[in-house]
Amino acid sequence: MPSDTEADAFVAAVRDAGVRLVGLNFFAGNMPEGDRGVVSWPGRADEFRESVEAAVSIGGQLGVSGFNASYGNRLDGYEPARQDALALENLALTAEKASGIGATVFLEPISGAERYPLKTAADAVEVIDQVAGVMLLADFYHLAVNGDDVAAVIAEHIERIAHVQIADAPGRGEPGTVELPLRRWIDEVYAAGYTGWVGLEYKPATDDPFAWLPREERA
Repeated sequence: MPSDTEADAFVAAVRDAGVRLVGLNFFAGNMPEGDRGVVSWPGRADEFRESVEAAVSIGGQLGVSGFNASYGNRLDGYEPARQDALALENLALTAEKASGIGATVFLEPISGAERYPLKTAADAVEVIDQVAGVMLLADFYHLAVNGDDVAAVIAEHIERIAHVQIADAPGRGEPGTVELPLRRWIDEVYAAGYTGWVGLEYKPATDDPFAWLPREERA
């Protein structure tokens, strides 16, 4: 958890840069070492909830509208049911805190993490439908890599989608570098009623990673 001084410095840096911060990730453990969240990690509930207090405080000052809560890997020595029960408890408390500043909590299926249990939209929705105030983060890259029919996910779950992220696959480059029909999916999600942001979460594969996006469409 950041100290008050660190949090104040971060808020000041964002304001001084003249940019708008629309989303924050909650504390997710040691990501470089393979952690993928602590929402469902027994023994770390207090640590997670303290980090939520800090993130919501920062978010309230900067107008953040969404927080990504990484569910966490399956752990040796713990029954999945125990982890899932803790996750529901943590998510409910977190959603209540976020709602106090008018923000939403996101739950994201991800790829490339064998022990992470939420791999498809259906996996995430099973949890989301049990907790008020938690919505789907639809990362088209992760969904496609894990085998979801992204167009079907949009059609079936548009009312649950609160944030969208993109990257092309394979390789996670910008749109148009490989094979995913990202522009079509973006058009489809907006046509279905989505009104939020599209986050660009890709590794630049060309000299101009924004060449695919007409300037008038850039936020």
